[in-house]
Amino acid sequence: MDERTLLCENYGMSSQTTNHLRTLIDAREICKNYGQTTALYNLSFRLKQGEILGLLGPNGAGKTTAIDIILGLLTPTSGEVRVLGKVPSRHRHSIASRINFCSGDSDLPANLKVCENLRIFARLYGVKHVEKKISALLKTFEIDHLGNRVAGALSSGEKTRLNLAKSLINDPVLLILDEPTSSLDPDMADKVRKIIKDVQVEKEMGILYTSHNMAEVEHLCDRAMFIHKGKKIVEGTPEEIRRHCSTSSLEEAFIKMVRTP
Repeated sequence: MDERTLLCENYGMSSQTTNHLRTLIDAREICKNYGQTTALYNLSFRLKQGEILGLLGPNGAGKTTAIDIILGLLTPTSGEVRVLGKVPSRHRHSIASRINFCSGDSDLPANLKVCENLRIFARLYGVKHVEKKISALLKTFEIDHLGNRVAGALSSGEKTRLNLAKSLINDPVLLILDEPTSSLDPDMADKVRKIIKDVQVEKEMGILYTSHNMAEVEHLCDRAMFIHKGKKIVEGTPEEIRRHCSTSSLEEAFIKMVRTP
């Protein structure tokens, strides 16, 4: 099981902590070096509750490194990041029950049934009314007929929807979605985008969202941040980024930024 998936321990919020929740992620001049290689260079950004921030860039740009630092799986070489007001590398377990993560690349335990997987995570997160919650999520993602099927027998799209259901099991304040629709057909991807947006608005959730689908980013994200070779190139609303790059679409802006020396 992916270590990211195991970020599960109860977190009791005090009134002091609540005061810091308006800014969910506060990253300041993060650098991450691997020997002589710099994966991130002075990356700074904020994510506030109730907004969706797109983290964009080509393969190898540093997106996964940034996510792993936010999740507390890596420590920055320099700079600081605070998640829910705390340093994740020091307080990973105390933050974990208020956040969740889904990647199009990760699978839940293949030998467990769909419902068994969700029950385990629901209990780890201390979810109340577990069966009701699981039933609602399976129905939402149209996999309620698969509850007794082992996860390893699911198609790639069904596994993705199971992962998304897992990511919402604890009603997180902060949700990190890494290419969540990459294995879905256009019809299901459209449905999932609507689900994500509806839940985000209803729960005032903050979402950090990575995708190579620029039309999806324009549709979902309030703001986007483009990084390339570990450095932030531009940040703003999709419209502001298009204007900055003098392009008519975010996809054209993406290509232009990658190809500019």
